Amino acid sequence: MKKDTFTLTDNRNGKSYEYPILDGTRGPSVVDIRTFYKDTGMFTYDPGYTSTAACESKITFIDGEKSELKYRGNDIADLAGKHSYLDVCYMLMRGRLPSKEESKGFDLEIRHRSFVHEGLIRLFDAFPDHAHPMATLGSAVMALATFYKEHLNLEDENQFKEMRRRIIAKMPTIAAMAYRNSIGVPLIYPDVDRYFTENFLYMLRAYPGGKMKNLGNGLNEEIKQVEVDALDAIFTLHADHEQNASTTTVRNVASTEAHPYVAIASGIAALWGSAHGGANEKVMDQLRLIGDIKNVDTYIAKAKDKNDPFRLMGFGHRVYKNRDPRAESLKKLQDKLREELNLDSKLLDIAAAVEKAALSDDYFKSRGLYPNIDFYSGVILTALRIPVEMFTPIFVIGRTVGWITQWSELKQDPTTKIARPRQLYTGK
Repeated sequence: MKKDTFTLTDNRNGKSYEYPILDGTRGPSVVDIRTFYKDTGMFTYDPGYTSTAACESKITFIDGEKSELKYRGNDIADLAGKHSYLDVCYMLMRGRLPSKEESKGFDLEIRHRSFVHEGLIRLFDAFPDHAHPMATLGSAVMALATFYKEHLNLEDENQFKEMRRRIIAKMPTIAAMAYRNSIGVPLIYPDVDRYFTENFLYMLRAYPGGKMKNLGNGLNEEIKQVEVDALDAIFTLHADHEQNASTTTVRNVASTEAHPYVAIASGIAALWGSAHGGANEKVMDQLRLIGDIKNVDTYIAKAKDKNDPFRLMGFGHRVYKNRDPRAESLKKLQDKLREELNLDSKLLDIAAAVEKAALSDDYFKSRGLYPNIDFYSGVILTALRIPVEMFTPIFVIGRTVGWITQWSELKQDPTTKIARPRQLYTGK
């Protein structure tokens, strides 16, 4: 049976070229143009790769028109808040959710792998005070390649699993230590009696000896279950997002045969940008700029003025043409946190006013400019008393499983080649 094909014609000479059409299980079909340069002597031109599929994947599926996001065929709304982040990690790596026994075993292993080498801890002393945690985090993850420098045997399943679980377990520890080092307070070691997400909050908040500070007036630093549940869901919502900029960076570096932790460090560097993982920091900066509910209408008008450089942060998305499905889950979380923690924050009030104004304005609705994950995640992390400079490291913690799963898929694909895009040269 003949496969469907796609014919391209060069109108300069009338020559036609035929290429096979490949169909996925979901999403657009693709035209296989791997021989295009050989056939025609030309390259395709696609800045930003907006119409280019660079790989085949079975991990994550996005339908931007339908506001759909699925991990291994599971809808994000059925995962976030309903399964633990570690169960989602297991599912992303293994292709299915774990049994109760598998879940317990995985959780226990992650707890005991959360400690980092003492030599890595001494590395933090070399960084200057007030260094941004993302810079320290990326450097420390790169340094992991010096402590675990073995070349992986992809045929050795145990070695392969150990490598993946190690990086997932250690990332929260390194992130928490990067923050504490940046503010000049003692580092806190993991507590194996605590679950992954609670342990991260503990390492951020605890004082030497493992004590949680009493703030007085009925307030304390004790970690509430609602806080753990909220941050756990945020980790799940960030776990993977198909071939975004940082994931593509990880895959490209992995294609060079670089150490897996070097590839992950490159993903951290890519994620730091304000157009990617750093966007929720910009959302909070903008809410502070607006300053008061009474100023919201003014800034909404500025966002609509084509002659004004002001742009409303946290609205719209490159892939989702309607609502961001991750934002829908975070909106519910935000409302739950506000009620259960009795939050009364000026920034939360401003955010609610901005959201209401934008969602009732035809300008934003007609352009598909709905709140995205960055809008809500920044507000929620603020409600959890997470420092703004830790917003992107939290994104890193959640996304680590996606990066290492994408790395694994690429390394096990026999058709993998080193990434080498071409160019349209316009110089002398």
